[in-house]
Amino acid sequence: MPTQRLTVRARHYLTGQPVSVEIEKDRILAIKPLQHAEASLPTIAPGLIDLQINGYAGDDFNAPPIPSEMVGRLARLLWSEGVTCFYPTVITNTDQAITEALQSIARACENDSVAANAIPGIHLEGPFISLEDGARGAHAREHVRPPDWDLFCRWQDAAAGRIRILTMSPEWPASADFIARCTESGVTVSIGHTAATSDQIAAAVQSGARMSTHLGNGTHLTLPRHPNYIWEQLAQDALHTCMIADGFHLPDQVIKVILKVKGAKALIVSDAVSLAGLPAGEYTTPVGGKVILTPQGRLHLKENDKLLAGSAQMLLAGITHLTARGLADLPEAWDLASLHPAMLMKRPQSQGLCPGAPADLVIFRADPTHQIEIHQTYKSGQLVYERAV
Repeated sequence: MPTQRLTVRARHYLTGQPVSVEIEKDRILAIKPLQHAEASLPTIAPGLIDLQINGYAGDDFNAPPIPSEMVGRLARLLWSEGVTCFYPTVITNTDQAITEALQSIARACENDSVAANAIPGIHLEGPFISLEDGARGAHAREHVRPPDWDLFCRWQDAAAGRIRILTMSPEWPASADFIARCTESGVTVSIGHTAATSDQIAAAVQSGARMSTHLGNGTHLTLPRHPNYIWEQLAQDALHTCMIADGFHLPDQVIKVILKVKGAKALIVSDAVSLAGLPAGEYTTPVGGKVILTPQGRLHLKENDKLLAGSAQMLLAGITHLTARGLADLPEAWDLASLHPAMLMKRPQSQGLCPGAPADLVIFRADPTHQIEIHQTYKSGQLVYERAV
């Protein structure tokens, strides 16, 4: 059989220089400069990696039973958003509901090669989080509970070992030991939905916690000037910081500070709910009840437009917001949604756009208003999405 090889001509996202990217099987074989190239070449960049997706286009990972075909369908839909890897996120619920959701995702990965290739792991957000209003966010209080290693192991068995991220609060007794056991088992522990003290956060980091989940969201409305759990997480050098950068969840000033403090350990997530990708309008959701999705992409409660009802924007919206507001240039913003999450999770995509790296690639154009239009998406060297002309 002949070796599968193809060549893509585009501008390198880091330099803007025209290049020829040669792909062999599922890897980048070579990247060569183009001496004569048309000015209209699009841009090529690594595929986006989203560490937190609750749902998309009406599909929901937290509304069991999850249809067997849903996981692969969602993975295919995300190619049009430039997302080549993502972590389905299962949130606080009954023990049985969490078990069923994990089993469904694991079963889909076993039976659908697209799902298996797109999903490096599952993100379990809760139920070992804070009981306090504000910090708990929209998670159901009646299902919040202290860390339980035996229960977590049962969930890991249900997920066929695929839980790779656990969001929890280290305010519970014996949290440090629990975090150490998770870390030793290969799970990335993330601090989120927390009311933990500075000492508890420091102990969590010493035990192996390495991430902050959507820092600045899922918090109390008011906090002490100092110390508080936001300052402490920013000050912990070992913690990578996730942000929802859609322009609604965090003020620009907060994003700017996080980027300055964390550098290569800053990253963005969508935290998208199932209404992401749907038209603007009024919807009814299991958690928020009646909600409004505005034409601008803001999702809020119908009864109170000052209260957000989740995120309905994808990573591209975060990249656009960062560049349009001058918080980052395009290469920096793109890395926040591709290389940085890959580095945190120790994925081979952390090599970036270079020979030997996985051929998970996106071809796109950005217009003068910083809006991004995906033209093609490649997954493991295969063209999996092409925009209709």
